[in-house]
Amino acid sequence: MNLNDSQVHLPVVVARNEEAVRRRFWAKLRASLASIPFAEDLVAAYYCTIDPQTPAKAKALLLAALAYFVLPADMLPDFIPGLGFTDDLAVIVAAVSMVREHMTPLHRQRAAQYLSQGSVAGSAAPTPR
Repeated sequence: MNLNDSQVHLPVVVARNEEAVRRRFWAKLRASLASIPFAEDLVAAYYCTIDPQTPAKAKALLLAALAYFVLPADMLPDFIPGLGFTDDLAVIVAAVSMVREHMTPLHRQRAAQYLSQGSVAGSAAPTPR
C-alpha cells in the first residue's frame, strides 16, 4: 500500500475507519494487551491520528491499519495463540514505517505514559489534547 494510493484516503473509507477505531480501539487494546508486544506502536499511531498537525494522507493510512486491528475480519484470527496478532503487527509496522516522519516524540511519549499507568486494563480512553 502506498501513501499516495487514492483508495487509502477516499473520504468514505477514511470516515468508516475513523468510526471503527473511535468505537473499538481502546476496548480491543485493553482486552488484548497481554498478547500484543506492539501496544506502544498502536497507541502512538492512535495519537498521531488525532493530532491536528498530522497530514490527512498519514491519518488515512494509520486509520486503515488501526481499523484492521480493531475489526473482527482478520487474516489470522486473534485468538490463535502465538500467531493471532502477527498479521496485525505486520500491518501496524508497515503503516508506522510509511508515516514515520509524522509520528512525533510526543505521540510516543503519550503512548508510553498511557501504557505505564499500571491499570491499563481498567482505564478509560485518554482524551485528546
